[in-house]
Amino acid sequence: MAARALDGFRIKSEPFYLARGREVEIFRAAAAARLPVMLKGPTGCGKTRFLARLAFELDRPLVTVACHEDLTAPDLVGRYLFLDGQTKWADGPLTLAVRHGAICYLDEIVEARRDSLVVLHPLLDDRRILVMEKLGQVLAAHPDFLLVVSYNPGYQSALKDLKVSTAQRFVALDFDYPRPEDEARIIVREAGAPPELAARLVEIGVKIRRLKEAGLSEGASTRLLIYAALLVGQGLGPREAARVSLLNPLTDDQDLRQAIAAVIDDVLTD
Repeated sequence: MAARALDGFRIKSEPFYLARGREVEIFRAAAAARLPVMLKGPTGCGKTRFLARLAFELDRPLVTVACHEDLTAPDLVGRYLFLDGQTKWADGPLTLAVRHGAICYLDEIVEARRDSLVVLHPLLDDRRILVMEKLGQVLAAHPDFLLVVSYNPGYQSALKDLKVSTAQRFVALDFDYPRPEDEARIIVREAGAPPELAARLVEIGVKIRRLKEAGLSEGASTRLLIYAALLVGQGLGPREAARVSLLNPLTDDQDLRQAIAAVIDDVLTD
């Protein structure tokens, strides 16, 4: 039953990931000790790819929840549904992971409503239990269950910061954009891009990230650099590909758009 319930959540092939330090070894140690893990870092820097690689390596299903402001505790735990003329209980993603021993990944945890996160607390200490109020049950976590969350502290407002009472229940791994030479390798590997193009896209990415000091809320992610390389591979000119991948998604502020456009035009030629 467990295999069928989680078969669709298994990573079928090994994701490509370049380690930046000892994050792989630390995560393995945390998983072995059954400790919850927080992945901290900017959007698109490789947190999700890292976790997919470790889920594949550990041979555990990966149940992902994209957190948002309307996410409620029943969305995580489960609810009664009326199916085939009967009222039946349906496990939520968190309960599925707890019951069957998967990794539950709450992506951008601070986007969720704070009252929905209280249900996590008994899972995040030595009790490792999930209180299922609707069923009047307490579910002990499977030995292989692991809770992982991601968090972008540089992007969130003070109103959406992570409560200390929640944050201190995790061990935390800090992520940042890869080293330029590694980022170029990633672009070559993921987009099939020529090394020279990859190096130029990385140069653009590094320069755009420096514009955060001028008010840019998010830097150019590795993901967006890969998008640009993929578009070039489909026949777009490098400047055009960079503009639609790196300029248009990042900001509508005219001064920042001009600054990004200047960076692109300075580095790339069509």
